[in-house]
Amino acid sequence: MDIKKLQTLVIDALEDVKAQDIQLFETTHLTSLFDRVCIASGTSNRQTKALAASVRDKVKENGGTIVSMEGEATGEWVLVDLGDIVVHIMQPAIRAYYRLEELWGDKPVKFGAAKRTSAKKVEAEEDSDKPKRVRKVAGKAATLEVTHDMMAIQTTLEDEKKPARKPRVTKTTGDAEGKPARKPATRKAADGTTAAKPAKIPTGGRVKVAATKTAVASAKQAAEKRTANAAAAPAKRAPARKKATEE
Repeated sequence: MDIKKLQTLVIDALEDVKAQDIQLFETTHLTSLFDRVCIASGTSNRQTKALAASVRDKVKENGGTIVSMEGEATGEWVLVDLGDIVVHIMQPAIRAYYRLEELWGDKPVKFGAAKRTSAKKVEAEEDSDKPKRVRKVAGKAATLEVTHDMMAIQTTLEDEKKPARKPRVTKTTGDAEGKPARKPATRKAADGTTAAKPAKIPTGGRVKVAATKTAVASAKQAAEKRTANAAAAPAKRAPARKKATEE
């Protein structure tokens, strides 16, 4: 199996079980026994065992070979030997103690590039499986391969053929009735010029206040004095009239 495909399978299997801090190193310049070393961490014994089983099953499904597996009994450090790649699945404390990165980590491998190349191969295989249209040119049948760009152009052409919707026109009151809108009324001054209406000045409301008792009593006294004076006035004028008659 190709080394790039094998390392992609290993990384995918580790990511499926949520392995932590996955690192891949090239070891061709250090030893001839294997080409890659992969190191990953598991939070518990159960997870390290599950990670090792995921790598084993993934490689077997794709036609790879498993040379050996060690450390499954304890689960603190599980080693999976795939021939060209050796996978170390360790718990964080064991990994920090042995520091395998310092021993094999001279040339780290960016496994994202390997994933991209394998994804491109898969897309190329899918494109080859797509049906091809047959077009007749001058009596001869010629195969025309349908690509994503051609499909995008066809959709844009179909959108352009559709008539555009007219925007809605909002009618005013004058347009709706067929009559011109009324103008605001303006007052004419004495000289014939139009003057604008003066703005109304807001005024406060009047509040009625009840009269006090002293005011009511003084009003009553004044009324009584007026009535008494009115009654006394004709009595005084009567003797004066009598003197005028006697003379």
